[in-house]
Amino acid sequence: MSEAIGNKSLVTTPEEQRLLERFYHFEARLLDNRQYKQWLVLISPDIHYTMPSRINVQVNNRERGQESMLAVENELESCESMGSPLREEAYIHLMLRAERAFKMNSWSENPPARTRRIIGNIELMSREGERLCVISNFHLYYARPGSESVFYSGQRRDVLLQPEEESGDYVIHRREIIMDYADIEVPTLGLLL
Repeated sequence: MSEAIGNKSLVTTPEEQRLLERFYHFEARLLDNRQYKQWLVLISPDIHYTMPSRINVQVNNRERGQESMLAVENELESCESMGSPLREEAYIHLMLRAERAFKMNSWSENPPARTRRIIGNIELMSREGERLCVISNFHLYYARPGSESVFYSGQRRDVLLQPEEESGDYVIHRREIIMDYADIEVPTLGLLL
């Protein structure tokens, strides 16, 4: 997915851009309204959902003057780099996390968090048949009664599957979440981004 990030976004029609934006705004509304079961419908059964950890690296002076010297990819630790991602999940993990919110003994979700997601800078980066590579930025306000409020920001790199029928929504086949922080001290990584 990262190879498509450095490229220019594809030129889309206004209608296609509206459909992408509508999908991401709908997803944010479902999550903010705690409609997790409906959100799972937007997820492919073979999803790959990752959040690489982010490290603070020294710049490589041998690359001075090249954009690769400052590339975000240099700061990401995923399984491919023998690092330890913060999240690496499949559909079953996401389903269990979503259903956990409805359990009586879910103390981490009682009282439930109040969230507000702002999704923007939605760009279609590439298209291969029914697969769309899309990047978007997010701001997430996370508040729990009795706890300190937290603000998260970052980028999501998605692969969406486009349904064959015109009226259907997209399905998230892959999501990579790039947090803007190297240190995440508040234990709220159970939330869905």
